[in-house]
Amino acid sequence: MRTIQFREAICEAMSEEMRRDESIYLMGEEVAEYNGAYKASKGMLDEFGAKRVIDTPISELGFSGIGVGSAMNGNRPIIEFMTFNFSLVGIDQIINNAAKMRQMSGGQFNIPIVFRGPTASAGQLAATHSQAFESWFANCPGLKVIVPSNPYDAKGLLKAAIRDDDPVIFMESEQMYGDKGEVPEEEYLIPIGVADIKRAGTDVTIVSFGKIIKEAFIAAEELAKEGISCEIIDLRTIRPMDHNTILNSVKKTNRLVILEEAWPFGNIATEITYQVQSQAFDYLDAPIIKINTADTPAPYSPVLLAEWLPNSQDVVKAVKKVCYV
Repeated sequence: MRTIQFREAICEAMSEEMRRDESIYLMGEEVAEYNGAYKASKGMLDEFGAKRVIDTPISELGFSGIGVGSAMNGNRPIIEFMTFNFSLVGIDQIINNAAKMRQMSGGQFNIPIVFRGPTASAGQLAATHSQAFESWFANCPGLKVIVPSNPYDAKGLLKAAIRDDDPVIFMESEQMYGDKGEVPEEEYLIPIGVADIKRAGTDVTIVSFGKIIKEAFIAAEELAKEGISCEIIDLRTIRPMDHNTILNSVKKTNRLVILEEAWPFGNIATEITYQVQSQAFDYLDAPIIKINTADTPAPYSPVLLAEWLPNSQDVVKAVKKVCYV
């Protein structure tokens, strides 16, 4: 099996779907002439032309609205945000039109649209460019939210998202675009709403998603040397969430640690904690621990940023605590 970069997996998913269906197009800032801000649409303008790979002005509200309107009229747009921090400018179109249109129209309109781009921190980008918005969008009925952690999952899930008849928020990371992984040459899709057990274990369940899951893998290797076996679940899809995979794992390991690159209040880890304590409380041998960023805006200083972000040592400490080691 060949090895390709995350950005190449994204590009392949979009290109394959655009070859299959002429109603699909890509629109966003620098997606065409510049081949994408992170080169995730490299070569697509040459193949599909300027009517299907469309550079936009710096106007997220405008091109998000164009995308929603064209989806109502039979197209299947992919709207790229250079970063989801910029989606705040267009969030009215996402929340009040894309997410609600099917219900408000009595089912007369589907909105088959994908909003994609990087989320969360990406180094020294400071407070206004380092925010995780998964829980914001997952809070809204009518939206599906996907956050892949590797090239294989990214390609299969993006193809599924493009074919979905509902609006999908597809979140990537600037720090993952260069990550490499094995991706089949033949076509495949990954169903939305199915988590993946990336590492089997018996002593503790670690749930995570997106780029921060790398810290869980580092921690699991270190803990294995001390005889602690970690099961790592990659959510992949935030909404709809695969509660059964989490619950079945907790019923086996009896302990749960949740690792998420987001502020502590009202996040995805909070929702998981509620679901597990309400449906598997009797299986828990220790309180659930959730690991998040510090409860402040992201700092610019690299020293402070390292303290702000969760890391593998945070995971090690949490696992040892729930294991009473």
